[in-house]
Amino acid sequence: MAAILPNLDELPRQNASHVKNRWGDVVRQVQKTGSLAVTNHSTVEMVLLTAATYNQLVEDAQALKAREQSVLDELGRRFDVRLGVLQQPEATAQMGKLFAAKGKLGRRPKAGDTF
Repeated sequence: MAAILPNLDELPRQNASHVKNRWGDVVRQVQKTGSLAVTNHSTVEMVLLTAATYNQLVEDAQALKAREQSVLDELGRRFDVRLGVLQQPEATAQMGKLFAAKGKLGRRPKAGDTF
């Protein structure tokens, strides 16, 4: 699913003048290598990609967004369930008892069978 792309420093490079003057050669190079860094004064200004690589990047980004939305939806559902419990009529009385205890336990805590 995820497109594996080389690091920007590992891309083949062509300067902008070469891209402008020899577009056909540049297209063939991009089709051969998958991507090409275009430089201006030795600084990468843009990257040319094949249409297939671009489409794969878009699909990967959409899949990631859908996965994130799914996680957010699940968290929202769990929150609503918890909120629903707190909105029950008996929740007020239970919370009142909890606050009235002021941190005191009804019985001594048990650390474990071997302690």
